[in-house]
Amino acid sequence: KVPIRCAGAAGGIVAMVLFGLAACATTTPVSREADPAFPRRVVTYPSPERLGTIVVDPGSHFLYLVQGGGQAIRYGVGVGSEGFGWSGLAVVHNKQEWPDWYPPAEMLVRKPDLREHMSQLQSGLGMPGGPDNPIGARALYLWQGNKDTLYRIHGTNEPWTIGHNVSSGCIRLTNDDVVDLYDHTVLGAKVVVLATAAGAVPLQ
Repeated sequence: KVPIRCAGAAGGIVAMVLFGLAACATTTPVSREADPAFPRRVVTYPSPERLGTIVVDPGSHFLYLVQGGGQAIRYGVGVGSEGFGWSGLAVVHNKQEWPDWYPPAEMLVRKPDLREHMSQLQSGLGMPGGPDNPIGARALYLWQGNKDTLYRIHGTNEPWTIGHNVSSGCIRLTNDDVVDLYDHTVLGAKVVVLATAAGAVPLQ
């Protein structure tokens, strides 16, 4: 499997271990249910992009899958603690069901207790994919040319974080929504990440 190393992805069995980590949630949610303001729905979305293009708007916490005819499927997303780290174009290079999670080395140094929940996997020390894995049910891997951007679109077992700035590096959807997006997205699909109001760094 392709490693996922989103620094702020945390949930389920590791959520308590990572509580207080700067890259994680900045506020304590009142509810553990998904915010009803961010349901998946078909919306009017005039766009010059072709059918199947993914457009991520970090500032509004929405992701759009262009359907053509001036419409798109809109999904609520959670993004990084400061919005999102970059803006620009990428393509979906790979897709995985129930991906493994590999915490970055610096996270394991800061939070050594994490090692209790990790095992040696094919690509290093990590957590196998499954319902307790913070990466969720599906993952889309974003590349530019022949270079892995290290950014992912993935699920989460913390649906209440959708609509908030909660993680570091990656874009998260509810597990139900990421399964739907996965099923509707082909390899090679174009991904457009819009700049936030704070100004994201264009990825070269």
